[in-house]
Amino acid sequence: FLTEWINRTLKEEHIVVKSLEEDLYDGLVLHHLLENLGSLQLDVEKIALTEKKQRKKLSVILEVVAKCLQLEESQLKWSVESILAKDLLSTLHLLVAIAKHFEPTLALPPNVQVETITIESISGGLKTSNAVEYITENKENIEAQSKDDAFDELFSCDPDKLDAVKKALLEFVDQHVGKLGLNVKDIESQFSDGVILLLLIGQLEGYFLNLRNFFLTPASTTEMV
Repeated sequence: FLTEWINRTLKEEHIVVKSLEEDLYDGLVLHHLLENLGSLQLDVEKIALTEKKQRKKLSVILEVVAKCLQLEESQLKWSVESILAKDLLSTLHLLVAIAKHFEPTLALPPNVQVETITIESISGGLKTSNAVEYITENKENIEAQSKDDAFDELFSCDPDKLDAVKKALLEFVDQHVGKLGLNVKDIESQFSDGVILLLLIGQLEGYFLNLRNFFLTPASTTEMV
């Protein structure tokens, strides 16, 4: 699936991937893929022939990926060394993460898992441990989580608990839009025209919304919509 996706994405560049381990380790295909999917300009050479240059190239590429995906180093399931060593598991984790971020509608097969066997050398012989690792999302876990959605649970609780949640949400909204000189006291009425919601998103995501793109004081249903 991933091989076909890469070849389809890079068809116009006449790049053909046959083996994920053998064709991605040097960073060339990853370089083209990221530039194509995310319109990213990577400050590295297109072709890196020596191991030193390949390591440097991969370092830049994986740094950009971590930044785009907003992942901390501890959350990464791949590394420069593992990709360079043609580690299939790391390569799969990396590609799935890139695919999910840049093409979220891509129908990745769910519940893909592998059994990993770790062998350690200890005084007296070898110690082995087995573990199941998911490459793509576990659909059963996702469905279970969606069934037990925290907000759904709150709405089925006692009214006094719901009031406490509304109060916490109002304080959260007030904290952010208060920087713009606004005061939110009622969720139902003050959110109905979309203005507070737009300004809140702008504050949370750290960008300025051009006031020409929406009505700051909508006077009709059409303007609200």
